[in-house]
Amino acid sequence: MIEIDGSQGEGGGQILRTSLSLSACTGQAIHIRHIRQKRKKGGLMRQHLACVTSLARICNAHVKGASIGSKAVEFTPNNITGGEYHFSIGSAGSTMLVLQTVLPALLQANKPSKLILEGGTHNPLAPSFEFINHAFLPMLKKMGVECKTSIKRYGFFPVGAGHVEIEISPCSKLAPIKIEERGKLQAIEPVCIGAGIPAHVLNRESKQLLYKFTNPQPKVKTLMVDSLGSGNLVSIRLFYEHVNEVIDCLGAIGIRAEKVATNAITAMRKYQASKAPVGEHLADQLLLPMAIGSGGCFVTSELSEHTRTNIDVIESLTNVRIHKQKLANHLWKIIVDV
Repeated sequence: MIEIDGSQGEGGGQILRTSLSLSACTGQAIHIRHIRQKRKKGGLMRQHLACVTSLARICNAHVKGASIGSKAVEFTPNNITGGEYHFSIGSAGSTMLVLQTVLPALLQANKPSKLILEGGTHNPLAPSFEFINHAFLPMLKKMGVECKTSIKRYGFFPVGAGHVEIEISPCSKLAPIKIEERGKLQAIEPVCIGAGIPAHVLNRESKQLLYKFTNPQPKVKTLMVDSLGSGNLVSIRLFYEHVNEVIDCLGAIGIRAEKVATNAITAMRKYQASKAPVGEHLADQLLLPMAIGSGGCFVTSELSEHTRTNIDVIESLTNVRIHKQKLANHLWKIIVDV
């Protein structure tokens, strides 16, 4: 049983999720201690517990310590079984983080799978459904992964209660990827999404986006969606020849609609100015599928503590070596050597 220190590096939930995914894929038992020690409320929260229990069902694992607040978990995996699974987080915890935890195992399953996930779909400090659907999964498709996603009900923080369905085809060997440049910009799709809020909020966000955009000026979509709680999101989707990026800014009480839109534009311009094809968050999320697949390389901007910690965890649980090469203009080349 491999020991994992959950307080290392950034000391958050990503250490738990990556460790669980690799345990299921490799068949290696793990003991994770000091779970989320560097967070205000350490131990397993509902979303993290859902990651443990969901993956345990998928790989028929024997688990100790799977309870709210637990700071240590033993996870001993068995055979991965595909099929239909329905997992409810029971809070606004991120369904997308649960998806990223169980997806690597289901790619190695013996048959296709369907996931029904209920909980948060748009949370602070977690990838949104839009990011997963338009940035993360298209990169996995380059590796040979086939996933179909649909969102039946949005789940904005803090109410959650969203409903997402994902169909996953097995992929026994993921192809290597190489993303060293963006290529030509093919499309920009700004979308203002709202639930349970006045229509004028989306109209003001749309107007502000159009004011801030320079040539080419894209068409801005506004979308009122079904959700049990109110919420607001400005999402800018950037489609390049070799990579996609999604910029998300959540609205909140006390933040003007114009400010939400401006924050999204500022984040978009920062990404574009960096010249890095792979954005900060996508860089972190590509490491695991590349490690369980055939590796490859990509160029990104300054490495976050989150990404550096993820690299350390992957190397501690596998024979994969991840090399970091500093390039000019604050860029980094990440080489995943399997």
